[in-house]
Amino acid sequence: MTKNIMLIDTLNRESFQKQLTGIENSPADLMRNGIDAVLTNEGPVLSDDAHLAITKSEARYRHLINRIAALIVELTPTGEILYTNQAITLVTGFSAEQLMFCNWLDLLLPLQESTHLNSLPQQFLENGELNAFQTLILTGDGSRKIISWNSAHVLGTNDLIERIIYFGIDVTEQVLVEQELSIAAIAFESQEGMMVADVNGVILRVNNAFTTITGYTSEEVIGKHTRTLQSGHHNVDFYAEMWRIIISTGMWFGEIWNRRKNGESYTSYQSITAVKSINGIVTHYVSSLTDITANHLAAEEIKNLAFYDPLTHLPNRRLLVDRLKQALISSTRTGLEGAVLFIDLDYFKALNDTHGHAIGDLLLQQVAERLTACMRECDTVSRPSGDEYVVVLENLNKNSVVAAAQAESIGRKILAALTQPYQLDKHIYHCSASIGATLFNFIHSSTEELLQQADIAMYQGKKTGRNKLCFFDQQMQDAISARVALENELHFAIERGQFHLYYQIQVDSSGLPLGAEALIRWLHPEHGLVSPQQFIPLAEEKGLILAIGQWVLETACAQLKAWQQECNTSNLTLSVNVSAHQFRQADFVDQVLATIKRHAINPGLLKLELTESIFLTEINDTIVVMDTLRKIGVRFSLDDFGTGYSCLQYLKRLPLDQLKIDRSFVSDITVNSSDKTIVRTIIAMAHSLELDVIAEGVETEEQQQILLEKGCTYYQGYLFGKPVPIEQFNEFLKQR
Repeated sequence: MTKNIMLIDTLNRESFQKQLTGIENSPADLMRNGIDAVLTNEGPVLSDDAHLAITKSEARYRHLINRIAALIVELTPTGEILYTNQAITLVTGFSAEQLMFCNWLDLLLPLQESTHLNSLPQQFLENGELNAFQTLILTGDGSRKIISWNSAHVLGTNDLIERIIYFGIDVTEQVLVEQELSIAAIAFESQEGMMVADVNGVILRVNNAFTTITGYTSEEVIGKHTRTLQSGHHNVDFYAEMWRIIISTGMWFGEIWNRRKNGESYTSYQSITAVKSINGIVTHYVSSLTDITANHLAAEEIKNLAFYDPLTHLPNRRLLVDRLKQALISSTRTGLEGAVLFIDLDYFKALNDTHGHAIGDLLLQQVAERLTACMRECDTVSRPSGDEYVVVLENLNKNSVVAAAQAESIGRKILAALTQPYQLDKHIYHCSASIGATLFNFIHSSTEELLQQADIAMYQGKKTGRNKLCFFDQQMQDAISARVALENELHFAIERGQFHLYYQIQVDSSGLPLGAEALIRWLHPEHGLVSPQQFIPLAEEKGLILAIGQWVLETACAQLKAWQQECNTSNLTLSVNVSAHQFRQADFVDQVLATIKRHAINPGLLKLELTESIFLTEINDTIVVMDTLRKIGVRFSLDDFGTGYSCLQYLKRLPLDQLKIDRSFVSDITVNSSDKTIVRTIIAMAHSLELDVIAEGVETEEQQQILLEKGCTYYQGYLFGKPVPIEQFNEFLKQR
């Protein structure tokens, strides 16, 4: 007999009584009523009639035993099988002959090692009895059956166990159903929300995860229709399509918006499965749902970070390029022109430096709102970086001239909108912008080319005057290309020794030399003399002005040292121009002091020329720097006076030594009465503040005479000498 697994479990003995309903005496009752004496041939000698009666009774007993569904096994005290009813054969597949005289333990012996028998109740080992237990047996066809057993024993004349009868019921299906129900119950209480509804959509059961996700307890939703959970995000067509799929396929799954108890909408991944009866009729619907709102939010955040500017929520450069590509494709298909507008805010850096980045961010956000309000639905407004915005206009006219007029009209609208006052926290701020525009059509194939053209046009607009709209042309492109080449060479100009200082003499009213202004010149090996107007703004923009400014200061101080060693030049002053970028360095004072000390010059002969742009912001810090240097003797001259915006209110606070009248006032002083008035006012203001005043750009004796009459006694200009290299300048001094 194949060894089988024994499963120990509890079983209600009353279940056997149900199996034996209709039988007057169970086998156990018969045993207890003395039938055992007949079976053992003990007792008095009986007559033939008595033997016949007993034989009939036993036959009737055997017939009844074989008719019941319960499994019955009769054993010897040592476990040999003496009798089995037909139910044993029906359930196990083994015939009575195959089982007869086999050991009962062989039928129940576990498949594990035989030492596991030690774990069986001591009652079975000693008495051959074990009640309320289950065994897993291997049937003749190799299948497994679970049998639940109880036992009864028959005592002999010496009160010893003579026979044991086991009663069993096949509980395989019942146990499997219980296991499936248990598994189903565990699965139902998974982390996914579960809901069971009837065929009409009335909710019958929900699990704990459903409550966690929706906020509804089972008491609050059972008996309610599933539409209670609807969010209102989906229209009738959505649900109609969903039910069409369920009816045709038996299930539906996808993303759906639902509503929690607190009214909050959320996204869930939901599946709905139709449960059918054996007749194929739908009886229930089982739905599982997983809250994926966090996933959606994370995906949306990733999308925003990838394609949108976090400050203004406008498309970033990546999305701009994609939109521009689509616009080019559309233009090719429709034949309609489009335009790219490159917008740059004027003086934005000054706002950031003055009021901080938080105020600057407010301006950027408000500019984004105004730009969006100016656009049509088909247009794109983006913020690629900093204070730059790019607008893509689509579906303009097929005629390029008309399309340009349309783009210009929108550009003018943008300029007007951006010049309106801004409320930035507690500050009222006025801002303007420069716009570069370029048209595109099916001929263009490069987005980068279009952006570059618009950028070039914008730069040209700034150069010719801010708050303007400027269209791209090829001459601009050529100029910018030359500028880029110049920038590359500018990086190496110092180390290659291409910079030189030229010196222009400064004299008094009698023509005696007072000193000179040091003016930087770039002697390019291929292009010759490059004007400072070309490379100084470029150097400031690219951050190269700091290195250039320090080189100028070093070279000028070295020349002062050389002059100090000659009697006829020992008292000459030397003016050096200082850019705002250089002056704003945190260690500017230390750099100047170190340079003066390194060359051992008289600091009183060094004059630093500053422009009014330095005083536009941080006036108090500016005064501290000037006071520190002035204490050791360094002098200060205010260059290009009268051409700035806001210096007059601070003039009396600045530790200046000299005002320089700009050449723009001097050039027309002989013919323009307004220039005469301005010059007279500047001279009078300087004298009232006890400042020296010098005029630059003096080219004629008539100009000098008028200046002298107005009270200006110091001059600089071609009338007295052009800027020249130091060798020529020294020779010039010897001739005077």
